[in-house]
Amino acid sequence: MSVTVERNGRTLWPCVSFLLVQDNRILLETRRLDKASDPGLVAVPGGHMEPGEDEGATLARELEEELGVRALASHYVCSLLHPTTTELQWIHYHAVTAWSGEIQALEAARVDFHPLDGPLPIDVAADRVAVAEWLRLRDQIRTDAS
Repeated sequence: MSVTVERNGRTLWPCVSFLLVQDNRILLETRRLDKASDPGLVAVPGGHMEPGEDEGATLARELEEELGVRALASHYVCSLLHPTTTELQWIHYHAVTAWSGEIQALEAARVDFHPLDGPLPIDVAADRVAVAEWLRLRDQIRTDAS
């Protein structure tokens, strides 16, 4: 059961998406054709928040459910609205820069790493903005961690 938030008379569905980044590459999913929202699109993986969860709990649960991994290091990137084919999502993006476990496509048709220095085949506008924001922030985050 997902949670919803009312803002200015609109129902928003809070979600958490994760930019798995490693060696200047990002993991993207191709959504299954039987998905209710955004079927077949290439997107950043993620999922809905559930009652009682904060962003960190949703991030941990969704990483395990979607990819079979656990985050060892993550960084908040931004929050954006995304109108799917079925709902208006309020997506909180986190970059995951270290994880344990072997990545599997547990809920997507497929998952693949793509170079961040080339054109990305992302179909979701909010995801493209989030990736651009990560690219803008990543050097600052590395500096802060030093």
